Amino acid sequence: MRRKPREECPDVTASLADKLSGSQVRFPLSAGGTFIGLFCLWWALLLIFHTFPQVDIVASWHFFLVDTCKASDAAAQICGRFPSRQTAFLDTLRTIFFRLPYVVAAVQLAMLIACYWHYGATFNALRARNLKIALASLLLGPGLIANVILKEHWGRPRPIETLNFGGTLDFVQAGSIAGKCISNCSFVSGEAASAGWLLCLVMLIPQPARTGLFLPILAISFLTPLMRLSFGAHYLSDIVLGWLLAIVVFAGVYAFTEFITPTKKF
Repeated sequence: MRRKPREECPDVTASLADKLSGSQVRFPLSAGGTFIGLFCLWWALLLIFHTFPQVDIVASWHFFLVDTCKASDAAAQICGRFPSRQTAFLDTLRTIFFRLPYVVAAVQLAMLIACYWHYGATFNALRARNLKIALASLLLGPGLIANVILKEHWGRPRPIETLNFGGTLDFVQAGSIAGKCISNCSFVSGEAASAGWLLCLVMLIPQPARTGLFLPILAISFLTPLMRLSFGAHYLSDIVLGWLLAIVVFAGVYAFTEFITPTKKF
């Protein structure tokens, strides 16, 4: 008696992926994996900064200029300033970079409205999808998590407010809720988060514009948090974790969107 040919075992993983996403899904292997990796990296960096708080003090000290104290100052007081904070050009540049993400968001909102205004045969579904990812990640990352939750409730004083740099409040390490700052505090940097969000937009920009805009966006994304550090407005941990926070949230929103909709290439 002849044996029947052995049937191939079905690819259960691929079959499940097809059912979940309608195609060979990338979420578990790419977008979702990227989000999980970035999420873990954020917490690992927070642990490092919290365990070694002197890193923050040393980084800020490089931008601090010690001055001679006045006779009326306390004997143990540290006197000085952050020179970058008093530079008109840098202050103007900071204002431009501060407003830029919100100008970009306003343009994106107008583009999204235009997409649905032309809903029908000419509707650009991919553009609408990308615009919603960008706007949702801005609202969740820099907007809600950074500025509303962390900066308003974690109480970490800014460098310029601490005794280490001529202020009146005690230094507290990254992630601590023991600080005495009341509102608009140091952890994390909202402007660094917005700068991180700007960099994420590169992957949503179609070619050939993506190639031309990458370096300018990268420069702005790095200069914005660096200026906040040099101004004594934030510690190194504030800008690193704020910047990365926006990227983590963007990756999460992108992964979720890719999970619930068919995969499309840019």
